[in-house]
Amino acid sequence: MCGIAGSYRWPDGGPLTDRLTKMLAHRGPDGSGRWSGRAGDGEVHLGHRRLSIIDLTETGAQPMAAEGLVLTYNGELYNAPALRRELESAGDRFRGTSDTEVLLRAWRRWGVDCLPRLRGMFAFAVFDERTGELTLVRDQLGIKPLFYVRRGGGLVFASELKALATELGDLTVDDTALVASLLYYWVPDSRCAYREAEKLPPGTWLRVKPGGGTESGTYWSLREVADEAQHTAGVDLAAVVEESTKAHLLSDVPVATFLSGGLDSSYLTALAARHQPGISAYTIGFRAADAKFEAMPDDLRYARVVAERFGVDLHEIEIAPRVLDLLPKMTYHLDEPIGDPAAINTYLICTAAREAGVKVMLSGMGADELFAGYRKHLANKLALGYQRVPGAVRRPVRSIVDRLPVASARRGYRSVRFAKRFLSFADLPEETAFRRSYTMYDRAELAALVSPDLSGAVDDVLTEHADTYHDNTLTDFVNRMCLADSRLFLPGLNLAYTDRSSMAASTEVRVPFVDVEVVKAAFAIPGNRKIVRRQGKVALKKAAEHLLPNEIVYRPKGLFSAPLRAWMSRDLAPLVREVIEDGLLVRNGFLRRDALRRLAEEDASGQQDRSKHLWHVLTLEHWYRAALSAE
Repeated sequence: MCGIAGSYRWPDGGPLTDRLTKMLAHRGPDGSGRWSGRAGDGEVHLGHRRLSIIDLTETGAQPMAAEGLVLTYNGELYNAPALRRELESAGDRFRGTSDTEVLLRAWRRWGVDCLPRLRGMFAFAVFDERTGELTLVRDQLGIKPLFYVRRGGGLVFASELKALATELGDLTVDDTALVASLLYYWVPDSRCAYREAEKLPPGTWLRVKPGGGTESGTYWSLREVADEAQHTAGVDLAAVVEESTKAHLLSDVPVATFLSGGLDSSYLTALAARHQPGISAYTIGFRAADAKFEAMPDDLRYARVVAERFGVDLHEIEIAPRVLDLLPKMTYHLDEPIGDPAAINTYLICTAAREAGVKVMLSGMGADELFAGYRKHLANKLALGYQRVPGAVRRPVRSIVDRLPVASARRGYRSVRFAKRFLSFADLPEETAFRRSYTMYDRAELAALVSPDLSGAVDDVLTEHADTYHDNTLTDFVNRMCLADSRLFLPGLNLAYTDRSSMAASTEVRVPFVDVEVVKAAFAIPGNRKIVRRQGKVALKKAAEHLLPNEIVYRPKGLFSAPLRAWMSRDLAPLVREVIEDGLLVRNGFLRRDALRRLAEEDASGQQDRSKHLWHVLTLEHWYRAALSAE
């Protein structure tokens, strides 16, 4: 995994590319390089920061040039050995053993037609000296990021948005993207926090030409794959997941795993241990007082069971962070306003692994989205039955739950939080209920929080969600939710914070469930095999039964999160007050002070759990301050 940057027909492109590349040093501390050439009457510069994973020698260094092509590449190709054999049989000869060289020669032989053949995570730029054209490419599922700015026929790109914002210095905040971040607590992959910047969509390529023209294409569509897969039968899910996990172990340096003790990480760890005995794993725990206040399950106990059973070298990390110090640090590294504190967990785990000499880790990310493992999936399914209950019964139930507190002075009441959340969407139509089950506000609440001038932006964001949710031909309600999650929640939040947090610690995280073959298998499984009665992710649980003990497979779902309520009541309370009374978001009129005060009061009283809302306001405020100072 690496950091890439470059400029195409851009004023002072060479020095700019050097500065961009330097800002990405944490993504690749093992080496750096820059290649420069001509594109018509302009210049092209490609920069690279290297994290050496495969072929640790200079034959794997980048940017890599051969036969008139130059490549700067961030990623891993798990089918590189098979592609290499195919290319060798066609007459290609290789200098080294890197997947970078495989990609370069595949592009030389097949051009964009090589893209559907690639299996892995990647974002890259390839320059053709013969035509003077630069092509940007992003992987099928949006695992790796790629940001760019176009201006006057030129283009500049980088792996991280902060590099572009800092070095260009004239990007302006996109208010609609910030409204979207308030709704979701992250910026959707279809939007960017700066108006002038863009994200290359997953599964697409963009080509810029010396004359200033551009062309683009889609080489892989998640929606089309899901639509086609629903007509497939007879998938051996256990075999598909094991094959993907084995492929993701490809490395010339040690590989470890995240191990929370939940199904997904336990399954991957057990499979990895089968193919790499004695593999290391990393798990986290929280201070006892914080975990009790948050009513968090004891994940460490389950992680220890898995480690002992499969001979895994388990490293336990207690998280008692200096939150006030980590908040600005994580906001900086996350690039855009992301309000999920799980990013802190990832960063701290990866930091510990890196200090132990580990560069590569496997994560169970993606299984919940693909196999209906979140509580929201089950809750939305239960809501269909709840809607058949007579209103005369539902109304008093809602009244009673509304009056219950979510916490006392000493502990939180998790079941009450869940009940309040459920009743906030259980009566709503399908798409609206699904959106409301995982987002922060309904339309009226969001409109009341932001400036009245942004009411149109609120409607745009909600319309985009509805359009994405309905953009398919799936006849299966559960798989419609899974597809929406895989197009919105997965790339916009989970893959985004995983990439930024791990790379901040100079560590590569691989996600075997977010794999093209696993995705095909997932959407070939009907929803009634994913959610059975009151059990979610059943198809994956059945696949794991042959390997894991039932106490792991069928344990209550854990949370890869943080004790937010404890932090809010102790570490962060003064900062919340400061942001409400004198924050830039309020002073500049983006957020309304009275609405923020109401959120804080509801949380402090224990009647509503607003900890996630307030945490995101803090992350947004820190991001906004930095963004305005860079303009």
